[in-house]
Amino acid sequence: MRQTLVPQEAPVTLAAFNAAPEPEAVSAMLACCSSRRFAATMAAGRPYASPAAAVAAVARVFDSLTWADVLEAMDGHPRIGARVSGQSAAEQSGVGDDTRAALAAGNAAYEERFGHAFLICAAGRGGAELLAALEQRLRNDAAAERLAAARELREITVLRVRKALSA
Repeated sequence: MRQTLVPQEAPVTLAAFNAAPEPEAVSAMLACCSSRRFAATMAAGRPYASPAAAVAAVARVFDSLTWADVLEAMDGHPRIGARVSGQSAAEQSGVGDDTRAALAAGNAAYEERFGHAFLICAAGRGGAELLAALEQRLRNDAAAERLAAARELREITVLRVRKALSA
């Protein structure tokens, strides 16, 4: 029977993360990236000497993820432009009501074309910029889009791990 962990969204110190029991460390990483393999590998890689070392580990772990792992992680993200809460709300704070309908339509077209949610690192970007990126990425072929989606997921995860372990 597999244990289901509730992701811990509260930031933790690096020392607390390094010393945490395995399930708590996994939970902290699930809050950064919803891939179980990512979270387990990051937890297993402890201790990290510094937040920068943990962030560097993110890149190594991402290199080992399969497309199924990326899809699992993407399933943990709300749609761009949806009304959200938690850290996603802070990351999507640049999305205003003026672009929500266009983003919803773009998300639907994207999902129809690629079979998964549109993912982009929204931090610091406004709704118009996100919509332009979505429209551009709709022109990608499937292989290019997989690379783009994985790159964006990595960027989001790096930001979240940096924030979580720098508290």
